[in-house]
Order: sequence, then C-alpha cells, then structure tokens
Amino acid sequence: MTPLNQFVTRRLIATRLTEHHFAELCRMHSDPVVMATLAGCKTDEQTRELLEANLAHWANNDFGLWVLRDRINGQFAGRGGLRRVMANGQPEVEVAYALMSEFWGRGLATEFAAACVAIAREHLGLEQLVCFTLPTNQASQRVMQKVGFQFEQDGTHASLPHVFYRITTERMQEHVAAECYRLDC
Repeated sequence: MTPLNQFVTRRLIATRLTEHHFAELCRMHSDPVVMATLAGCKTDEQTRELLEANLAHWANNDFGLWVLRDRINGQFAGRGGLRRVMANGQPEVEVAYALMSEFWGRGLATEFAAACVAIAREHLGLEQLVCFTLPTNQASQRVMQKVGFQFEQDGTHASLPHVFYRITTERMQEHVAAECYRLDC
C-alpha cells in the first residue's frame, strides 16, 4: 500500500503529520478551549511524545494523522485522521479530528471526517471504523452522526467516560461519496 501523504477536500488541505508540525501542535495542545474535550491541555513534552507516537503509527501502518490547513490561506486549522487504537478493549481504527476554535461551526470537521471514511473504505479497504468522544461533546457527536456513524455504547477511554460510535461498509456506501476528497493536489 502506498501511503496517502496528502489530499484535499473542498475547503481543506490534509498533509501527512511530520516533525515540522510540532510548533503548531503545541499551540493547539496549549489552547484550553480546543483541549476542553480532548482530555485537557498538554505540555510541550507531552505533545512531543504524542507526535513521536503518531509518526511511529505512520511508519507501521502507512496511514495516520494529517495536519489540516485552510485551502484559501494555508492557515493551520487542526489535525485529524485514521489511527489504530484500543477502544473498549478491542483493536479498532478510529476517525479522529480536532480543529482550532476559529474553524468551529463551519462544517469542516464533517467534511474532513467524511473524507477519512471514504479513504478508509476506498484506499485502505477497511470495513468498519469507530469514533468516540466525551458524552458532553455534542458537536463532535453531531459530526459522527452526519457522516453515518451510529451510537454503539457508552464506555471508557483514557480513563474518562466516552460515547462510542461505529460505521460499517454498508453505511459508508450510503453516507459518504467518493468525491469528498481528491488525491491530485
């Protein structure tokens, strides 16, 4: 499998996470508004550890997190992607996304999550994905539902209560169009 290093959606450029993104991730991870639903702010050292773990994920799986930028001005918008995780004691592939607060409320998380689902199905051949968040994060749950994920169960992740959603191949085909991303960027 060839790694998918970059793709575009209608309004975002997604680029494979690299060491060069450390400063932007530190800015995101130190923002209390953004991190309120992501287990709290992280120190630069914690961000470095997360970055190294995600770079290793790419090396081991040929997919992982991408850095997201506004297609118009190139501004850092956030990060997200597909990750192998343990969720409720089971190995799963997660659709993950986190945007800087100035990009909230525009439908960008939904746009990106839909592209991730399409990539998982078409490029990686995955048959199901999970997505999870804190029970209080209603905005993220709406994103999951719009993309076609269905509530599966309440559970725990990172020692915090979470709600878990799942999407299967059939729902992927019903809810996500292949045209939601392009590789020729």
